[in-house]
Amino acid sequence: MSAGDVAVVTGAGSGIGRVVGAALLDAGWRVALAGRRVEPLRETAAGASSGEALVVPTDVTDAASVAALFGTVTERWGRVDLLFNNAGTFGPPGAVDEISVDDWRRVVDTNLTGAFLCAHHAYAVMKGQRPQGGRIINNGSVSAHAPRPGSVAYTATKHAITGLTKSISLDGRSSRIACGQIDIGNAATQMTAGFAGGARQGDGTMATEPTFDAAHVCDAVLFMAGLPLDANVLFLTITATAMPFVGRG
Repeated sequence: MSAGDVAVVTGAGSGIGRVVGAALLDAGWRVALAGRRVEPLRETAAGASSGEALVVPTDVTDAASVAALFGTVTERWGRVDLLFNNAGTFGPPGAVDEISVDDWRRVVDTNLTGAFLCAHHAYAVMKGQRPQGGRIINNGSVSAHAPRPGSVAYTATKHAITGLTKSISLDGRSSRIACGQIDIGNAATQMTAGFAGGARQGDGTMATEPTFDAAHVCDAVLFMAGLPLDANVLFLTITATAMPFVGRG
């Protein structure tokens, strides 16, 4: 996979989705930027120095909206070579007895069902196109391995993403569809900006946590995306070196 290929990036209006979308554009990919709000998507496109961008407002929780996204991409470019399945939400913090059913469903609908819907359509396009095949990269999070306090909905969905990744990787072999997962810990984005003031630890204390430049996430995604389809990074974990991840709990 290389420059000129077609990528779809969800959650492209902010955070990891924005920097990865811009990095793919700068690397010469044709990139469909998907997210709920059109203006942030346009800002992502404007932040890239090159590449061909397609802004597609999309609600990943809505099956019809996701179908329309992939319909728009294939109508424009005729294929999909890469899906970066990135859209997600943390949801309100709380233990299992504190999260409402509505809030639980909102997180599941975005993080898990949304990832399924996008993979569903990307996989179908990749399977049917010629040359056949493509790559799906799911944004997992280190919460796919170990939770933060009060993150039951987010953590449950991120553990589920690991199962989704493994299943797609297995089922996609015969159609030259590779699937991998990137698990990111404390990349410097709007979501982690509050860590400078302290994040709650497993023992209930608050501690400042280090972050790292999100550009390194872009490097990792571009490495995964740039492999030939006979090679795959199934799981990649990238964190701030001193992040309290190993030993977290």
